[in-house]
Amino acid sequence: MEANLEETEIRVILIGSRWAGKSSSGNTILRKERFECGRTRTAQSEVRHGLVDGRKLTVIDAPGWSSSLSLAEIPEGDKQRFKLNASKCPPGPNAFLLVIPIDSAFSVEQKTSVEEHMKLLGERVWRYTMVLFTCGDYLGEKTIEEHIESEGQALKWLIEKCLNRYHVFNNKDKSNLSQVTKLLQKIEEMVWYNGGSYYKVEEHIFQVIKEKQKEVAERAEERRKKAEDQRQHMKTFIPEEMKHIPKLQMILLGSRNVGKTSVGNTILGYKDQEDGKRTPKSVACRGFVAKTEIILVDTPGWWKGFPVFDTPEAIKDELMRSMFLCPPGPHVFLLVIDADASFNAKHLDAVTSHVELLGDGVWRHTIIVFTRGDWLGTNSIEQYIEGEGEALQSLVEQCGNRYHVVDNKNASDGTQISELLEKITETVAANGWSYFVPDQQIFQTLEDRRRKVKEGAMLRQSQVKATRESLGVSSNKLQELRIILLGQKTVGKSATGNTLLHKEVFASSQNEQCQMQDGEVSGRRVTVIDTPGWWQNSSCCTDETDKEIARGFSLSPAGVHVILLVIPLDLTFRDYQRVTLENHMNLFHATVWKHAMVLFTYGDKLADKSLEEHIEREHSALRWVIEKCENRYHAINNLKKMDMNQVTELFEKIEEIVAGNSGKLFCPNMNEMHLRIEETFKQKQLKHVLKQRLVREYGRRELELMKEFKETLHELQNDIRGGATGTKSKSLVGDRVKLATRSTGQGKRDGKEEKLDTKISQKIKKLDEDIEKLSHFLGNSKEFLIPDFKGSSPAPSIPESFLERKQSTGNFEKVLSWLSNLHIGTNVENQLTLNFSQTSGYRSMVPSDTFDFVGEVEVPE
Repeated sequence: MEANLEETEIRVILIGSRWAGKSSSGNTILRKERFECGRTRTAQSEVRHGLVDGRKLTVIDAPGWSSSLSLAEIPEGDKQRFKLNASKCPPGPNAFLLVIPIDSAFSVEQKTSVEEHMKLLGERVWRYTMVLFTCGDYLGEKTIEEHIESEGQALKWLIEKCLNRYHVFNNKDKSNLSQVTKLLQKIEEMVWYNGGSYYKVEEHIFQVIKEKQKEVAERAEERRKKAEDQRQHMKTFIPEEMKHIPKLQMILLGSRNVGKTSVGNTILGYKDQEDGKRTPKSVACRGFVAKTEIILVDTPGWWKGFPVFDTPEAIKDELMRSMFLCPPGPHVFLLVIDADASFNAKHLDAVTSHVELLGDGVWRHTIIVFTRGDWLGTNSIEQYIEGEGEALQSLVEQCGNRYHVVDNKNASDGTQISELLEKITETVAANGWSYFVPDQQIFQTLEDRRRKVKEGAMLRQSQVKATRESLGVSSNKLQELRIILLGQKTVGKSATGNTLLHKEVFASSQNEQCQMQDGEVSGRRVTVIDTPGWWQNSSCCTDETDKEIARGFSLSPAGVHVILLVIPLDLTFRDYQRVTLENHMNLFHATVWKHAMVLFTYGDKLADKSLEEHIEREHSALRWVIEKCENRYHAINNLKKMDMNQVTELFEKIEEIVAGNSGKLFCPNMNEMHLRIEETFKQKQLKHVLKQRLVREYGRRELELMKEFKETLHELQNDIRGGATGTKSKSLVGDRVKLATRSTGQGKRDGKEEKLDTKISQKIKKLDEDIEKLSHFLGNSKEFLIPDFKGSSPAPSIPESFLERKQSTGNFEKVLSWLSNLHIGTNVENQLTLNFSQTSGYRSMVPSDTFDFVGEVEVPE
């Protein structure tokens, strides 16, 4: 059997995240430098062949994926090409080598990214997959098995999915030929285990993708021609004697991490500027390109996919202020979009809502600049635009089909910038050489708000100073600090815990369980408890998560000195987030606020503004939380973990809180917390049942109306066909049709009636489909009306003071049963009403007028 395998070809595909070492591993396998490595990115799948140990090998190096992207954020074209990788080594690969570097942690996010990419290939792909670890020299004295066990559940999950198949490479030691020999033997064992089979792309999937790619290529060519014709037309506005435009003023716009600053540096020819740094405020730079003076304004980015509603006021103000940094105004706005990620309706909403802050007419002056063009490979930017779908196409059309693509990694290529400046000049010429003149009222509003914020900030600073002075805290610091971190998901709690302890002990992922770590920091013994985050929408919170958050307090039986409410500075804080935070704080005793402090993360977003200015500029919901915490707050920058001054200052503020509480720690009653969590959960279930009941009733009424309309259409169709036999009187619609057709000739009437008959038939067919769907929904929705409370049990050892409340919560089950039989009717105005019968058992529990209401009932989506 081995001899037969050696006579056949072994076909492998290297897959994994970017910079994992796929290309280098391909060279190690082939024992030749066949794939480009180093800073060169693998933008498209490359196929190489070789003869190794008497075996014919075909190795495919596939483009790496970004481990930070979810499947929804991967470009459509990339997903299609990933699915077709297997077709590049017909009849199909024997093995997928999933490359994982040992020199970095395999996090929960990376696990999710791997899992979602593999879903594109189907569950059967795991039969043909083996993990190939790179950077084997990082193991040192450890075995690979010890590394797997020490990494945690994410990596162990991956190994189990691959049926415990893995191998280690040290690509720096290519002279070690045995590591390749052993890998090929393991692949042969996998081929034998799979009965000699290989992975193959299903034919219908292959054909569908190929057809889509063909359509995209055709539309892309049409767009390219359209853009070129448009440019030729715009050039007619430029006088022949004009060699160059003397001055250009432009503003860079876009979401965070798309490469705005890098584009600006490439345009101005700055090579010593540090890329990757956040832009906290709008900044104008000046330079020359050939003989053209360039005034370029860089602006802060918004979070990708988040609409303007979620963006902090300070960033919105900076976006609008940018227009006044290049008077009398910019010639163009360069809207930066990264071409290596998806662009969907959510991203379109984010872009349009932010750009339109700048005023009317902004789109006439806007050009889209696509970055990371090196990831396109052999595909054109037009193929990316057409492949992504309606959202991106809509944005390009909004900008008048003006776009350009740059490769910031190839800044030495001057032609891409010279061509961009040509497109900018053409756009300016087509706009009559005019600037985009900003509305001066916007400037006045910004100035008024700035003064008001400044005054409020100074007042708050004086209040905080007076409070701190009144405490008269001695310089003696506490020898021990116990801290618990609370907040919603992805706000930086775990990163903050690492900063406070000055070591990496909390995983920077969505923790599902409480963790406690301690250490010696600034002469204090510091204990930090990290808790799972809650969802920003309270309706998404679960009792399991709330119980786990509550359990965090039990990890410090003596209590905690402070509760740090973690809130990010780079997203706005509104009422719905305040409600969720308040609901969680209500799970504890009312005295919890006396031990609470707001800890702002992303402190680098403040720029040159004070924390008080941020508080005054933001929504009133944030000031509500600050005032509940009695003006106790602090900001931290987790990117500057070596800056211990920010940590020491926080500890000093915590010591002041402890002094204000006379040294008392916060130690909640766990039984009381569990009882409150159960009550809150049952109240949510009660609301859910009522919502489901109303949704069902709306559906039932809609179904009746659809059936009545269908019957009316049948009667009308019979009238048109001359065979009306229904027992009901002719419909008003039918009478109108007859009156309309009597005044015309018979020939025309027959033609119109035939078209009308066809339209009615199509409408009836559509109605039948909708009726079937709605009937199916109503048939399946019954089971969701009554939630199952089996298994719910009260917390043990509930104090006497809570027994009465516990007995009252038992009525929830009765109410749920009553709701399931509640009759929802209509009044004379055809509005939904809730009818409570005398025998329902509920009127005896509440005053007679409690539920006597009639009116429209809004059912939330």
